[in-house]
Formats: sequence, structure tokens, C-alpha cells
Amino acid sequence: MISHNVSLKPMNTFGIDVVAEKFAEFSNLEELKSIFSVKQEKFMILGGGSNVLFTQDYDGLIIKNNIKGYEVVQTEGEYIYVKSGAGEPWHSFVLKTIEEGLCGLENLSLIPGCVGASPMQNIGAYGREIKDVFHSLEAYHIETGEIHTFSNEACKFGYRESVFKNELKGQFIILNVTFKLSTKHILNTSYGAISAELIEMGITNATIKDVSNAVVAIRSSKLPNPAEIGNAGSFFKNPVVEEYMLEQIQKHYPDIPYYPAPNGCVKLAAGWLIEQAGWKGKTIDCYGVHAKQALVLVNYGGATGQQIYDLSTALLADVYAKFGVQLEREVNIV
Repeated sequence: MISHNVSLKPMNTFGIDVVAEKFAEFSNLEELKSIFSVKQEKFMILGGGSNVLFTQDYDGLIIKNNIKGYEVVQTEGEYIYVKSGAGEPWHSFVLKTIEEGLCGLENLSLIPGCVGASPMQNIGAYGREIKDVFHSLEAYHIETGEIHTFSNEACKFGYRESVFKNELKGQFIILNVTFKLSTKHILNTSYGAISAELIEMGITNATIKDVSNAVVAIRSSKLPNPAEIGNAGSFFKNPVVEEYMLEQIQKHYPDIPYYPAPNGCVKLAAGWLIEQAGWKGKTIDCYGVHAKQALVLVNYGGATGQQIYDLSTALLADVYAKFGVQLEREVNIV
């Protein structure tokens, strides 16, 4: 059933007050097929609304994915293959796998959004990315109505990238995702502040639940809760540059943090660049840059999407002028 003139304010974590000309939601394949039984000229799939910035009302159909479900579909020695509906909240799904004693997703705790968005973005945090534990997904091909299965290789994962953000953008709707998790617990606690947080918690022999709790504590201390302050998490990608660019910056900023990247490149910390450009904690009217994490743009209440976008544009220009590094927005702009 399609509704008209629906407010999207409660459906995006920025809390931007825009209206969708048409709105529909689906909880299974039959309902999805019903929506597309009538040709839709302009539409957009919305999951948790945690990676989108609406800059204006949407003059088309917003389709919300509400497919739920959790199922162990295969066991192969120590590996357990778990399938989740695309509309499941991501963090709830992660906690469920931890309760089942399955290792692989604990470092990705408390990331906002739904399961279906995780392979689209190849979400990652604290040394883990979806591609490390992804097995396959099923997706609805909008043009033909057929169901296609995508392997890890077919998704063409990159840094916050996949085939669904590039050559297949707008052609498929993800229905479910299957992850290859393990009953053998090999923890990854070396990245970021996880080890220090575990020590702070008095834990010496950590479990996957302990790692999850540490990640939740770290993220909660740095990132604003979207239920309290409108935001979409990290607004910008960490830039990957060639080594000569790093060397140029080090002449003036020898303490710049950086990390190894493929093909002889290095990854810089976008938050550090933004902070050095003077934007961390800056507030303009009812929006600005978060005081604890410069990667996060925030809506304190009443800001428009265009204001947030214009802020990001000014920030990009200042970082480029200071460092010669072009940051990219991670959030989808609509």
C-alpha cells in the first residue's frame, strides 16, 4: 500500500524534516513485488536511514525495507553460516551472533543502520570490514523481478565500496545477507583503543562479548547517539593517498597519523585533518561539527539538510586548501 506526503523525519538519523511524495514498506518478497507491479519512475530504498542526508523533499517513492529474520543455514566444521533479513537492525543482529557464541562481528558493534546496508557500504570499524566475514546475499533485480545471489567476489568490495554503489547502483534491492562466522574465537583487539579499553575494564582474558562491550564503550564515548543528537556517524571517508603526499604533509606536520594501505599508498585520518583545519567542535546556529569526533556532522535540532551539506562543502574546501587532500563524503546525499 502506497501512502502520500509522508514525513521522513523519524526515518533518518540526521532528523531532517523532509517529506516523501509517496511511501511504501515491505516485509517480504511478495509485498516488494506488489510495489513494483506498477512501474515506479523514481524511487529510493531506505533501511535504517543512518547513512543518508536529505537536502530536500523527495518527489518520488521511498520504499522501506522491513524484512526480518535470523537463521543458521549451514555448519562447516568451526564455521557457521548465518542468514539475516536485510531489515534487521545491525547492532541487534551482531548481539544475537555473540549470544550464539559466534566470532567475527564483535568489532562492528553499535554501527547504526540495518543488515542490508552492511555489504553496500562494506562497513568497517576497529580492524574489521564486512568483506572479512561476508559469504553471500540475495537481491531482487528491479528490472526483471528475478532473485540474484552475489558471492563475496561478485560484490567487488573496497573501502566503503561495493558493486551496489557503483555499476549496479539502483538496480537491486538486498533481501538477506549470509555471514561466515566461527565458533573458534580469534580476537582482533590491536586496532584503535580496544586493548586500552579492555585494560580499563579490568579484563585480561577477553571474550567476544568483552570485545563488543569495549567497542560499544569507545563508540559511545566518541560518537553522539542519533536518538539525542541528529547525525549519520562518520560523514567522510578516510582518504587514501600516495606516499609522496604524506611526505609533503609531514614536512609541516610530522605527527600526522597514517596507516598502511594497498598499492604502496597510505590511509590518513580524516578526523585529524578536519581538526587541524579548525573545524572540530564548531557550531553554526543549530548544527555543526561534533566536539569529540570531527568526522561527525551534527544537527542539534531544526537544521535543514542543505545547511548540513553546505557545512560539509566548506569543510572539504578548508582541508584541501590546508593539506592538498580531497576528502570524500561517505554519507549518501539526496
